[in-house]
Amino acid sequence: MRAVDRRDQLLRLLRRRADWTIAELAERLEVSRRTVLRDIGALRATGFDLDTFSGPGGGVRLNPTSVMITSQLRTDEVVALILSVAIARAARKVPFADEAERALTKIEQALPPTRADDLRACRERILVGDPSSEPASAAAVDPSLVGAFETAFSATRLLAFGYRTGDGRSTRRLVEPHGLLVRPPVWYVIAWDVDRHAPRLFRADRISDPQLSDRSFIPRPNELVTGVCPDARATPPPS
Repeated sequence: MRAVDRRDQLLRLLRRRADWTIAELAERLEVSRRTVLRDIGALRATGFDLDTFSGPGGGVRLNPTSVMITSQLRTDEVVALILSVAIARAARKVPFADEAERALTKIEQALPPTRADDLRACRERILVGDPSSEPASAAAVDPSLVGAFETAFSATRLLAFGYRTGDGRSTRRLVEPHGLLVRPPVWYVIAWDVDRHAPRLFRADRISDPQLSDRSFIPRPNELVTGVCPDARATPPPS
């Protein structure tokens, strides 16, 4: 396990409990006590508030309010964060929705300029609107779609899939997945249809057999949003 992944796992363990001993952490992480102590020192150096205490086996405690904003956020982590905040912002009755938006702003301000630009660019590609007026399909979303879309969206790779249109026709599509539109409980892929040379909106529950392509594309969310859903709260056109 890489040190960065091990320390991330260590943090997750420390957030779950406040009474870990060094020996317990070493056993859980399958490393030596010395490695755990070294990781604790590394986490302290990056700004986490960690206390160690004496006793049988020695112990460590993480201040539950301790948060370190890191420049090492992965693209998928950024997307998950933006999407969570966007959904909370759209549903104002959800507790802490305003605080979630302020937290995202603080993260953006704390990141290095290049990463902050990446974060803002990612925010442009994620839209959350009012709950869908369309009945959700009786068929569940293809389980393989979520992972395929995450990779295609984050790595800007083309995505091929089967698609069932609103009138029941089956087609095969190759698209550039430029954005994500969420209208609970339905979500859509905001895309450029390569074969039709036009922007399209694809309902996730009508997509089947998604396949990642090795071909990449350049994100252009503004053009796609204007062409497909200029207002996230407007009813999306059918594909």
